[in-house]
Amino acid sequence: MLKHILKPRKKNIGNFPVNRLLPSAKQKMIGPWIFFDHFGPVELSENKALDILPHPHINLVTVTYLFDGEIVHRDSIGSFQTIKPGDLNLMVAGKGITHSEREPLEIRKNKRLMHGLQFWLALPNEFEEIEPAFFHYSKENLPTFEVNDAQIKLIIGTAWNKSSPVKTYCDTLFAKINILKGNSLTLPNEEEIGIYVLSGEIVINQEKVTQHSLGILDKESTHILASTDCDLLLIGGENIGKRFIEWNFVSGRSERISQAKDDWKAQRFNKVIGDEGEFIPLP
Repeated sequence: MLKHILKPRKKNIGNFPVNRLLPSAKQKMIGPWIFFDHFGPVELSENKALDILPHPHINLVTVTYLFDGEIVHRDSIGSFQTIKPGDLNLMVAGKGITHSEREPLEIRKNKRLMHGLQFWLALPNEFEEIEPAFFHYSKENLPTFEVNDAQIKLIIGTAWNKSSPVKTYCDTLFAKINILKGNSLTLPNEEEIGIYVLSGEIVINQEKVTQHSLGILDKESTHILASTDCDLLLIGGENIGKRFIEWNFVSGRSERISQAKDDWKAQRFNKVIGDEGEFIPLP
């Protein structure tokens, strides 16, 4: 049996349609994954662009992956990186970081699609207050392979006897799977695991998981069957314990979130280098 099937909460963030899956009332986390937004696809024009103003994070890792579009990442430790479809951006907030995410100026005059994923990973207790860091991985460096006719891109973690080079702080899994109608796949053995249907429909233990739903699997649910051609996202890893989450902050200690709110309100966070003029105020 599936433990849960999560349906997305529809959000609009800066006029962008967003499916939010985590956290939810039924399931706060899947392994270390504590936040899951699927944004777009949305067509943008000269008068409509992605501009996420500078904002802070603590005690977490942001994971950004695009299907369409381009985003320029800047942060308070001096990182400057354009992410394109198939690449991965990993930002380690640690003891505190500020960043912005904006479309490049040179593409804004043209019609274009924006479509992608933003996840947050909670850091294990011993890593929550590490120095902030940023890592970028080009799509050429992320393993792609085939298992039982399923096309798999292993973005984070180790599975199916393959390993991704992406930095991790605990057992963490993230994979993209393309599987054709009628085919099945055995999933990796993880302490906690969930599968999101980007497109299509799958069956797990005779239960359907439809498009834009996130199935949370139990230990007995290790096989999926594609009832249509499907694009899927697999996330999972080890349970690292309870986390508090408020606004852009995640921590194992509620008092640490209170401190971060006070620090942001008083503008004690370092500013984004090269993007100092604006910021998102504390709600």
